[in-house]
Amino acid sequence: MALIVQKYGGTSVGSVERIEKVAEKVKSFRDQGHDMVVVVSAMTGETNRLIDLAKQITPDPDKRELDQMVSTGEQVTIALLAMALQKRGCPAVSFTGFQVPVKTDSAHSKARILEIDDKRMRAELKAGKVVVVAGFQGIDAGQNITTLGRGGSDTTGVALAAALKADECQIYTDVDGVYTTDPRVEPRARRLDRITFEEMLEMASLGSKVLQIRSVEFAGKYKVPLRVLHSFQDGPGTLITLDEDNMEAPLISGIAFTRDEAKFTLRGVQDKPGIASLILGPVGEANVEVDMIVQNTGTDGTTDFTFTVARGEFQKAQRVLEKVQKDVGARELIADDHIAKVSLVGVGMRSHAGVASRMFKALAAENINIQMISTSEIKISVVIDEKYLELAVRALHAAFELDKK
Repeated sequence: MALIVQKYGGTSVGSVERIEKVAEKVKSFRDQGHDMVVVVSAMTGETNRLIDLAKQITPDPDKRELDQMVSTGEQVTIALLAMALQKRGCPAVSFTGFQVPVKTDSAHSKARILEIDDKRMRAELKAGKVVVVAGFQGIDAGQNITTLGRGGSDTTGVALAAALKADECQIYTDVDGVYTTDPRVEPRARRLDRITFEEMLEMASLGSKVLQIRSVEFAGKYKVPLRVLHSFQDGPGTLITLDEDNMEAPLISGIAFTRDEAKFTLRGVQDKPGIASLILGPVGEANVEVDMIVQNTGTDGTTDFTFTVARGEFQKAQRVLEKVQKDVGARELIADDHIAKVSLVGVGMRSHAGVASRMFKALAAENINIQMISTSEIKISVVIDEKYLELAVRALHAAFELDKK
């Protein structure tokens, strides 16, 4: 039988009743003869509650001490789940990240996994036990508790599956798989039976919130078959795989979008070598990440330089650019924090022409103006006015017939 790693998020273990349901599900897999490792998050809202407590002491808590505290959320869940399994006659043992141990670097609150020692887990599995592990946490070389950042339990699950060479890593969440787009925006969105790591990585980076980006990177790197499933509804979910040798591979797998974008344009910038560095250097030094960039062709010795940033960085970037405008002698700074990015993703683009023109035609039919365009081998992204976002998603979903298999 198989070795399966399952991960359950905060909503899946949000109450004692839900933990009991998870225990039933895990036991059913073990009763089929599978070896089981289960990774769990803290109960819904617990991490936020702990952070709020810290901020009642100080608005800027020491990151080491914050990791020490927020890691306790998962410790509660693993013990409760182990008890629930034992109550059902299913031998189980719980481990914190540092008991495994999951070895990380020392970047508190955003640590990266360096190595996982699988000996203790394998010994318990050999003894016939279900191994329950706290997600989101590890330990550094100085024996300090670390956490992996929000969504880090996904990464823990995939990393354990890689270390144990598991047959499959199953991510249980509050959706029953990966959809062609967000069903709340397009009710006709369809669950995908499978999607490639490459496509899932693009979808995650472009706004899809189903999986944490780092977990998808990890799974792709170590070739861990990954499946997204609903915690409390039966179904096949979506398999994320390396396999793209499917002759029937769709042209487009999905539409991702994000509202969290802002755009800046410096008009009348001197068209000369190094100008991009003079503009974006100070932005980078302010720790503001730039996404899409467009520089127009110069006509009178000047050019317009446009780029996007995360909306949360809008004010910080604007302050930097007001100084940059003076330094580079730009005629005008235009700022817009009411834009959105919509992206088509699909490995089928590699072997099919005409995707971009079909996309632009569908948007034009709805009188939606495209402000910026960015492309790669398997994606096309456009920036549009935020008020047209949902209309654009529905129009593209229909144009590429994503509601049909």
